[in-house]
Amino acid sequence: METPAAAFTAVRPQLFAIAYRMLGSVVEAEDLVQEAYLRSQKASDVEVRSPRAYLTTIVTRLAINQLRSARAQREVYVGPWLPEPLLTTSASDASDTVELGESLSMAFLVLLERLSPIERAVFLLHEVFDFDYAEIGRVVDKSEANCRQILARARKHLGASRQRFEAAPAQADRLVERFTQAAQAGDLDGLLEVLAEDITLWADGGGKVPGAALKPVHGARAVGRFAIGVVHRFVPAESVIRVAEINGQPGFIVYVSGKPLAALVFQVRGDRIHTIYAIGNPDKLQSLR
Repeated sequence: METPAAAFTAVRPQLFAIAYRMLGSVVEAEDLVQEAYLRSQKASDVEVRSPRAYLTTIVTRLAINQLRSARAQREVYVGPWLPEPLLTTSASDASDTVELGESLSMAFLVLLERLSPIERAVFLLHEVFDFDYAEIGRVVDKSEANCRQILARARKHLGASRQRFEAAPAQADRLVERFTQAAQAGDLDGLLEVLAEDITLWADGGGKVPGAALKPVHGARAVGRFAIGVVHRFVPAESVIRVAEINGQPGFIVYVSGKPLAALVFQVRGDRIHTIYAIGNPDKLQSLR
């Protein structure tokens, strides 16, 4: 018979995957998973007939409650709010399927902010994790019919904006390298060669980072100038840049004296960079140390 610890270990990757997509925070997702484990240890065998179902229910309900509180905080957040960056690899548990990989992208997680907490839970459980309506109903304490209605509303709220955020790895890596070299050299023309005309740069400094744009920066020339300005004004000469896959997309992390200063994530289509997500809020870089 499987021990409670073994049952938790088996389902832990999925618990984290759900919690992170719900909250957009690595640290908070880890805390929720640990809380679910502690509760399962105290529960009776009658309560925990299925460890997977029990733990998924606990994590999802905790995430819904936490997201309700977080939404109020995000309404007064200084500048754009972006999810906490998550380091991934092509062989990670979170990227086993195309759907799981796409649901980690910054663009997808930002899009989910349109949904209410309960809509977000139902949408993720059905569309990403392939739960059926009966299972979802038990998790969120709703009828199957109600879950169908909630999912329909969620799809409507996301509307036509929901799309696939693909990137060609080799080409994307080359573009990110050229972007980095041009930004460091102050080469605006070099940046314009890799940036899409309609590019948007989102910068999340949380009011704690000098130079972070308080509004999205639109257009290749504006983004290029902004990138050069930030590099030359706020990135120390002794900084180290580490290329990394972040949220399933190409990116890099800037370190100063071993501490993360910023993480940049790039959305690439074809031969151009179409979106840049720059996370500089130190509270969101703790997992990158």
